[in-house]
Amino acid sequence: MGAWTAVKQWAGRFWDDLKTSTDASLLGVARFFGLLYGPIDSTLPIDQAWRRALKFRVPAHAGWRHALGGITYLLFLLLIVTGVLLSFYYRPSAEEAYQSVQYIVSGVTFGWLIRDLHVWGANLIVLTLLAHMARVFFEAAYKPPRETNWLAGLLLLFIVFAFGATGYLLPWDQWAYWAVTEGLDMLAQVPLVGGASVEVLRGDPVVSGATLSRFFAWHVIILPWLAMSLLMLHFSLVRKHGVAPPVSGEVKGNGVPFFPHHLLRSFMVAVGVLTVTITAAILFPRSVGDPATPSQVPGTLLSTWIVADVSRALTYYLGPMGFAVFLLLGLALAVLPLFDRDPERQLRRRPVVAGLGAVFFLGFVVAWLAGRQLRSMPPQAAPVAVPAPSRAEAPAPAAQPAAPRPDSGSQKRKAP
Repeated sequence: MGAWTAVKQWAGRFWDDLKTSTDASLLGVARFFGLLYGPIDSTLPIDQAWRRALKFRVPAHAGWRHALGGITYLLFLLLIVTGVLLSFYYRPSAEEAYQSVQYIVSGVTFGWLIRDLHVWGANLIVLTLLAHMARVFFEAAYKPPRETNWLAGLLLLFIVFAFGATGYLLPWDQWAYWAVTEGLDMLAQVPLVGGASVEVLRGDPVVSGATLSRFFAWHVIILPWLAMSLLMLHFSLVRKHGVAPPVSGEVKGNGVPFFPHHLLRSFMVAVGVLTVTITAAILFPRSVGDPATPSQVPGTLLSTWIVADVSRALTYYLGPMGFAVFLLLGLALAVLPLFDRDPERQLRRRPVVAGLGAVFFLGFVVAWLAGRQLRSMPPQAAPVAVPAPSRAEAPAPAAQPAAPRPDSGSQKRKAP
């Protein structure tokens, strides 16, 4: 009994020393992950600062619909974790990319699950981010003093699109190769910015290994830094200005404590989102097509990303101007807070704004549904003539990835 008492006393002294020596500013990490919301008093010991932050009161009208932003952020974290795990085995070269993906889905323990979680997360984050922005838009939460936050959120939407577009090519199969080829060909025809953008992105006259390298660099290096910077700005502005008041303008009471009300709600939403994503990844895995062949156009394009369907619909029905129309709508949303400065927030009294929102958000859904109907059509791109190298110029055989496990096989994994 004496030994147990001595251990308890030592543990108590250690805990007291740890609390005294730890700066309460470290709680900013917990706040970054949504475990805290209110300000952190760095003059207090870390345990007292933690309890005070948990008592921060959030407005009573902040309900379930306000969890859409947290869902989007959770999916973003899921994409980071699964992306890092995939990068351990993925090889970003035209010679090895396809084989490395095959090895991930057939030779790595639970590699297929990690990959399909990444694919489904990339789709679900688009839906939740659009739903979150639609709530902010139709509730007029972009009005002063939240204009900068609205712009940061809009930029994050386009960065998510860029994430998906650059990651779409990485499997280096027929569907990925020709979907990207078709999209870049159409983008090149957009006036003013199209040609220069494609030159930067493609890095070659046609989609090739140089394109794959550039897309990989954008996907894993440049875009993550841009996204994290905008997220930090977004979070700091949300906490500075607080939750936007309800549309009626009437704020009832002094709110409810962050813990346990809002934190418990966030935890329930997180569990639900992860359950849906894991279930979808298990039941509806992403197929792997044939290896990318520049000289052979596939008869169909199996889309695995929502925005790829939207892109196909825009280019098929509107031609090169489809991208231009989408960018103009995005620009209109960006400058909206500069013109819509009236304090009125009732949607029925803002017909022009309501029309703009309907064109953008409903138009996205309509384009997605229309694009799904185009999956049986071949891409609008011509095959690339690839001359056969002479015997003297024939390249050496490409290095192959490690062989898959004997019991897993090396066959392509098909969707059930």
